[in-house]
Amino acid sequence: MASKRKILIAGASGLVGYGAVRHFGGREDWDVVAVSRRPPLDRCGAEFISVDLMDRKRCAEVFGAMSDVTHVVYAALFEKVSTGVIKGWRERDQMETNLTMLRNLFEPLSAAARNLQHVSLLQGTKAYGAHVGPIPIPARERNPRHQHENFYWLQEDYLRAKQAGKSWSWTILRPQIVFGEAIGGNLNVIPALGVYAALRKESGLPLSFPGGSPGIAEAIDTDVLARSMEWAATTPACANEIFNITNGDVFVWTEVWPAIADAFGMKVGAPEPHCLREEMPAREAEWAAIVRKYNLRSPTDLKSFVGGSFEFADSVFAYGFNQFPPAMLVSTIKARQAGFHDCIDTEDMFRKWIRRWQDLRLLPAR
Repeated sequence: MASKRKILIAGASGLVGYGAVRHFGGREDWDVVAVSRRPPLDRCGAEFISVDLMDRKRCAEVFGAMSDVTHVVYAALFEKVSTGVIKGWRERDQMETNLTMLRNLFEPLSAAARNLQHVSLLQGTKAYGAHVGPIPIPARERNPRHQHENFYWLQEDYLRAKQAGKSWSWTILRPQIVFGEAIGGNLNVIPALGVYAALRKESGLPLSFPGGSPGIAEAIDTDVLARSMEWAATTPACANEIFNITNGDVFVWTEVWPAIADAFGMKVGAPEPHCLREEMPAREAEWAAIVRKYNLRSPTDLKSFVGGSFEFADSVFAYGFNQFPPAMLVSTIKARQAGFHDCIDTEDMFRKWIRRWQDLRLLPAR
């Protein structure tokens, strides 16, 4: 029997990383080492090691001893919450921190791992300048690199330089808006939406869309994304290539809102713009009362549960937009041509994840 592959997943408590832990941890042909500062919701059969990727000495000790790692999923991410998540995307210290984190992991690991085969690196729509202005529709991987400062370019250039002349390969995956299972992150709509819905429901109110005029968007389910990671790690055609990854369809928030409301056991109300970033923190005591009333496993403090995701939810809901924002659609033809055909209906995805959070008692039952 061939020896198992051993995969190191960095950022294991985050939205993307935990999706990878759940996927690879359930496979008999993979050994999994999960690293992050705080433990994931469930270790899913993985070995967990607490590591702060800004601690260079600790990284040298931990990753310098991982001689048997064959694959890496790098999903660790630093976001600036103190000055605003979205504002932080364009600040140089945020970029340098993300580069340092990757370097602190990869320098000792690449020196120690005797049979390193593949590294998956995560980017996103910001690679096309979506946070700067309108992007080509659809955005394609072959487009020239968008000329703006971004930690994506710092990490990508570092990895390309390290790979030169080596036998291992890399793949860069560019997901759209990510939905799945993790708490305390800064780019996770589900807990932000769940808190908003729970507060409305407890007050006897319908679920009103809190945003502005949403445009056409794309999503990616973390289960689909995790399967694309295994595909990228084991498919020769993915070596040193970049792929957009989405659910395979498009959606508009106001069009999927009835399905979301139904998943929460609520009726749809007339749109009511709300700035969740400003309004929700003031209602923490109400959320804590809901946690106690329904015996939830969720933290009673909103920061531990939602992180900075109220701000991100405002952004994707187009709060403050009186006209449709620029579309941010990407092509997934390249991934399909290379053999990845997995997909999920986005409305079904919302129902799946809301039910999952309810079943885990992270949100009140329907």
